[in-house]
Amino acid sequence: MVSKAAPGIPKAEIDILEPIRDHSPPLTEKDTGIALVSATKTFARDDPGKSWWYVLSSMTLFGLAIAGTSWHLPLWVRIPSCILAGFLLMRLFVIYHDQQHNAILSRSRSAEMLMKVFGILAVTPSSVWRSSHNHHHKHNSKLRGSDIGSFPIMTKDQYLKSTRLQRFAYLFVRHPVTILFGYFVMFLFGMCLNPFINYPRRHMDCLVALAVHLAIGAALVVYGGWTALLLTLVIPFFITYCVATYFFYAQHNFPGVSFSDQGGWTYEKAAMESSSFMRTGPLMGWFTANISYHHIHHLNARIPFYRLPEVMRSIPELQNPKTTSLSPADVWRCLSLKVWDVESQRMVGVQGL
Repeated sequence: MVSKAAPGIPKAEIDILEPIRDHSPPLTEKDTGIALVSATKTFARDDPGKSWWYVLSSMTLFGLAIAGTSWHLPLWVRIPSCILAGFLLMRLFVIYHDQQHNAILSRSRSAEMLMKVFGILAVTPSSVWRSSHNHHHKHNSKLRGSDIGSFPIMTKDQYLKSTRLQRFAYLFVRHPVTILFGYFVMFLFGMCLNPFINYPRRHMDCLVALAVHLAIGAALVVYGGWTALLLTLVIPFFITYCVATYFFYAQHNFPGVSFSDQGGWTYEKAAMESSSFMRTGPLMGWFTANISYHHIHHLNARIPFYRLPEVMRSIPELQNPKTTSLSPADVWRCLSLKVWDVESQRMVGVQGL
């Protein structure tokens, strides 16, 4: 190749430099992913004052909403307070989730104790939540080993070869009614009762959480009747964990999601291709404490929830994620996906298989 000398640069120097430029190896997908994770590290810094403000202000608002469900007040106050309490509990749950990732208040013993108590009251005991959720982050989108702390995934071939009972159990976990009743199925049973039955010594806080929850429910019935039980406890928890279960499902089961076997899996690829950005309005974004920025959260779980929008604004490579939303059409599309088709490399339904 013949080179034209640029003004002020001897031709001999260009001849030496050009082969270096021409033959430099391109960045691999893994190199790009590692660089992307590295770019997020500057945002993985907690502001303790801000974090405490969000924790305490959210707890105060939740306390006021629960007070608004008191049996001494008229129903037109109690019902809106009940619904508001459900959404505020959801915000506290995501903040708790952040603290369990050590994204906020990681050096505060007071915060750790406070969140352990919250985990018991919210039927998400720390011993189960922290271990299962960390496993989920390390194995997100793997075809094998990702079912702990997440929804199970079968390939189309596995599904076709499975027994009727296996199919029923698999589809039951993914069924819309199961997601709707996430409070009972995923949390009271999945996060409390089942772990304690299987590993009682390791998960004693699960038994404590169940006992406390039942004691609160019984006290509400005794002092305020069944209406108090529904408005102060059952409906707020039902709202929180119905929405939380669906968010968790849709952010890893959506059109365009990618699943990999062990050989083709990387942490960075799983974050960007197997974790969606949930489009929500500002109010829902506030109530869900920015968990909608799920691709960024999976890229670096140490980023505080209140910095996730800042990360997306600052890093162009994060601004075109795979997305879903809470529109009825998108909800239906997500819920209709059941198994991974290896041949077409996409999630499909089971009708007609």
